[in-house]
Amino acid sequence: MQKIIRIGTRESQLAVWQANEVKSLLSKKGFAAELIYIKSEGDIDLHTPLYEMGVQGVFTRSLDLALLNNRIDIAVHSMKDVPTILPEGIVQSAILERGSYKDIFVYKHHTDFLHDFNSPALIATSSIRRKSQWLNRYPNHLIENIRGNVNTRLKKLQEQNWQGAIFAAAGLERIQVRPENSIDLDWMLPAPAQGAIMVVCRKNDGFCLDACATINHADTAICTKIERDFLRALLGGCSTPISALAKIENGFIKFEGNILSLDGKEKASIEIALTLTDSDELGKTAALQILDNGGRSIAEKIKNTAK
Repeated sequence: MQKIIRIGTRESQLAVWQANEVKSLLSKKGFAAELIYIKSEGDIDLHTPLYEMGVQGVFTRSLDLALLNNRIDIAVHSMKDVPTILPEGIVQSAILERGSYKDIFVYKHHTDFLHDFNSPALIATSSIRRKSQWLNRYPNHLIENIRGNVNTRLKKLQEQNWQGAIFAAAGLERIQVRPENSIDLDWMLPAPAQGAIMVVCRKNDGFCLDACATINHADTAICTKIERDFLRALLGGCSTPISALAKIENGFIKFEGNILSLDGKEKASIEIALTLTDSDELGKTAALQILDNGGRSIAEKIKNTAK
């Protein structure tokens, strides 16, 4: 009798889409699978800002417990939500080919005010990274917290007096709810691993490790590892405004990263290009360089604010 791989997922439309994508890919490789729905703390508490929830793992903890308790065989996560250090006994088993890594701005009426960097406006996001980058560009804007799945946040945008809200492009595009009244924020650097999907399983589960290896996308795995190495070396989480993007182009890895103060007034950035064969330590190297070029004082101020 064929083993059926139990795929753990959150219940949001996007999470289910991601889990079904994994199920479909496994099916094409000859593996049977079914979805098991697990609630996360991030889904239950929709009011507390993420950065006040001890957010590392807030969307992954419940699935990790279900995995360790053998209620599921693999778990599917938005990779940007996964802590850089996985729980003991759980390992990364596959990274799917990345979708869009971009952030987008969904606006209510128009975007005229975005061309005047000194204009006032009310913008919604729950991401401390997006907030800091936005305030760095638009210092006179006010940021309001917005929580919930993508559908909930789109609905809230219509109900509130905000000029617009910031979303991850991949989240809206995957479930085909990206509105026409939206624009790419090409100037905004994404969260490390944004747009990528991670699959994890138990360390000692050879069957699932082998199954998931068949759907791993090598280039995405390389780029997201560099981005997460950068994040980990800076000791950052979702409550730290750290951004990173690695891209493979013509045998080279091009990397961009930054760290901002919480109010967006201070910013340290870095850009590096290395050959693919020399890029193993690129994330750590970039982190050390940015710390020595203004990043350390920003990181210290954020750490002191959190105490």
